[in-house]
Amino acid sequence: MDGTESTGKRETGDDGSGKPTLRTIAELTGLAVTTVSRALGGAPQIALETREKVQRVAAEIGYLPDRAAQRLRTGRTNVISLVLDPHDEILGFGSSLVSGLTDALRDTSYHLVITPHFANVPAIDPVRYIMRNRMADGIVFSRTEPFDARVKLLTENGFPFICHGRTELTAAHPYVDYNNFSFAYEATKRLIAKGRKRLAIILPPRRFTFFQHIQYGFMSAVRESGIDFEIAEGVDLDSPSADIQAQVFYRTAEPNPPDGYICGGEVSALAVMAALSDRGLVAGSDVDIVAKQTSGLFNLIRPRIDTIYEDIADAGRQMGRLLLRRIADEPAEDLQSLQQPRLNFSQLT
Repeated sequence: MDGTESTGKRETGDDGSGKPTLRTIAELTGLAVTTVSRALGGAPQIALETREKVQRVAAEIGYLPDRAAQRLRTGRTNVISLVLDPHDEILGFGSSLVSGLTDALRDTSYHLVITPHFANVPAIDPVRYIMRNRMADGIVFSRTEPFDARVKLLTENGFPFICHGRTELTAAHPYVDYNNFSFAYEATKRLIAKGRKRLAIILPPRRFTFFQHIQYGFMSAVRESGIDFEIAEGVDLDSPSADIQAQVFYRTAEPNPPDGYICGGEVSALAVMAALSDRGLVAGSDVDIVAKQTSGLFNLIRPRIDTIYEDIADAGRQMGRLLLRRIADEPAEDLQSLQQPRLNFSQLT
């Protein structure tokens, strides 16, 4: 029986619920129920043509798997949980990460479920809840700390996970991270090459691991050159943009203000540009900025500023693929990736 032509013959199941079942798909495709089940699970032993046929028929009749039955039968949920920590500094972080993860899970049996992490809740709470209740087969999270309690908990319990960012824990764990040392180093060297004499940087909150990486990259470059520098006082990358704008606005009226800024995200860079404009200064002329870019926003901003790109969607794809390998029991030390910055610099004038 050709499943592409027969889906209209039977659209309800025989389990009494009126919902399509595996047997419904089997009858429509002429395949055995076990073959249908394995094809829907993406078993590589089943021919690709058969898998595509089964998945097409399942979609046409509105088949939905019984997650509870799957879990009882296999011990797995076929769910990947992304614990999403909303923050404003990286524009489009959540949507880009979801896009990459979804792409990695395409053509697999896994579904992505987003679990929000609210600011007033300890970061470990949603992770502990998912693990204890077996709500997913693997967990994805971000904003790691040097001795991250989430990483420690999941590692000790053998629960598959991957994080966006590294830790300083001795036990190897899966991660995808961005080379923030290189970002800060290259941004600083760029400003020095453009003739800037006093540089300022807006750092991440101190509790995150990438605070150390960005600070170290910045300090390495300024020490090599001997140039004057300062750390923006009273604000960090998690500060409201209005606070960053105010800090830069007041600093520009004080003696010996910075003539070059390194911004770890687009929002902080926009706040710096707004403060400079309010003082009658021009970015790229009176003061130079190098910003981390994660969206297409700065392609539309004038005057243009130098940026260094971080590909969040690609990080999501890598995290999804590596997590699937971890679920398949590959060693954690083989599941680590460090993304390199992409420089978007105009020619020196």
